[in-house]
Amino acid sequence: MSEPKRTWSSISRAGVRGLVAAMAMTGSRTVAAGIAPGERTPPEAIVEKQAPALFSRLDKHHRKAVTELLHWVYGAGGGVAFGLLPARIRQFPGTGVVYGLTFWLGFEMGVAPMLGIEQVKHRKVVWRVVIALDHVLYGVVVAGRLAPEPAIDADRAPR
Repeated sequence: MSEPKRTWSSISRAGVRGLVAAMAMTGSRTVAAGIAPGERTPPEAIVEKQAPALFSRLDKHHRKAVTELLHWVYGAGGGVAFGLLPARIRQFPGTGVVYGLTFWLGFEMGVAPMLGIEQVKHRKVVWRVVIALDHVLYGVVVAGRLAPEPAIDADRAPR
């Protein structure tokens, strides 16, 4: 079985999938806000903790828009990082799910404590489940499982 090559095209497609996945997460977080009102999303928590002076000058709607744009850029970067993984890892069907959950756990266990974001210690279980599912969605989209790359699935096709 020949390994699909990692090319600029495949890496950039993964980056675009990361952007689209982050946008999809925005929709799922709208639902999450209805389930667990009062919770702040990780991007909101980071912006509030790390750049309050900069963002306090913006009105609420602009602050929310800029926060989402930052999240989308971060999501695109995560997609690019996924695209840089070796193809033999990316080709496994569960890799995207693991990648998405790893992204979330990296925030919860690493980034949040490092930035002093205390809210992660006090989250409700339902919020954690919704955010975990949100990141599963991210990983599935980033991995291209909804629209697989021909190079990855070519090796699985019957000959």
